[in-house]
Amino acid sequence: MKEYTFEEKKDTRSGFGLGLLDVARTNPDVVGLCADLTGSLNMVAFQKEFPDRFFQVGIAEANMMGIAAGLTIGGKIPYTGTFANFSTGRVYDQIRQSIAYSKKNVKICASHAGITLGEDGATHQMLEDIGMMRMLPNMTVISPCDHNQTRAAAVAIAEYQGPVYLRFGRPKVPNFTDPGEPFRIGEAVVLNEGTDVSIFATGHLVWEALEAGKALFKDGIRAEIINIHTIKPLDVKTVLQSVEKTGCAVSAEEHQVHGGLGDAISQVLARYRPTPMELVAVNDRFGESGKPAELMEKYGLSARAIVEKVMQVLQRK
Repeated sequence: MKEYTFEEKKDTRSGFGLGLLDVARTNPDVVGLCADLTGSLNMVAFQKEFPDRFFQVGIAEANMMGIAAGLTIGGKIPYTGTFANFSTGRVYDQIRQSIAYSKKNVKICASHAGITLGEDGATHQMLEDIGMMRMLPNMTVISPCDHNQTRAAAVAIAEYQGPVYLRFGRPKVPNFTDPGEPFRIGEAVVLNEGTDVSIFATGHLVWEALEAGKALFKDGIRAEIINIHTIKPLDVKTVLQSVEKTGCAVSAEEHQVHGGLGDAISQVLARYRPTPMELVAVNDRFGESGKPAELMEKYGLSARAIVEKVMQVLQRK
């Protein structure tokens, strides 16, 4: 079993800010738009270096999506930046009608996703966004696991033709992936190979899955741990190859149990290879104010919760 370590914790939103700056320096068509949250999205460096390519639209998210769609007609590659709840729920009509329907090359960059937004509470803790975005035809949905991978993803999506939803977060989390590792949209990453159970995780839950894997290993259980950073298009081949070996699966995500990664994998298994499966996710509830780590534990999104689901699914194998 491969051991993963980290030197420090870093927030994924700062990875996005650096990635945006990286790609802007090499691609003059990249432009940035923000809805009065430049600091929170770590877009300040981009704004300072490329003031003529930055558009501060204010608290007018729907208008931001319309502007972004229009900019693509002139060949620009717009990156929109605001919180996940404002990037999806507040502007779903604009995304559906002006971006997804006509395959506009807009990169919707959504920070402060999930329950780890913490003290801002249920109104800002967006837990439905993956489901909303993956239901849209033509939309690609990406949820990187740490700072380095978010930075790489922010660069990679500029070369991808079509609308993309890039989801990341606020808190500092273990930064464990190789900074030089290429980001390949639609290709899952097998972090640890195993024979007893497949654990498919995305976003902040990838590190929790690795921690769960270590605990399981001590009990003689070999978990195959896979980072599903691209939820749509899902890497169906890797999912099926893994469950063919292990015979059971657990998914883990910082999202509602309905509509997210777990649902996506369940659909694949139901269609191609019926397999016992358990889901680690928020169980059809809104969040609440609190410290991110405490909320992750309360809502069953910890390594311990993953271990519990693994033990349950092994009994059904």
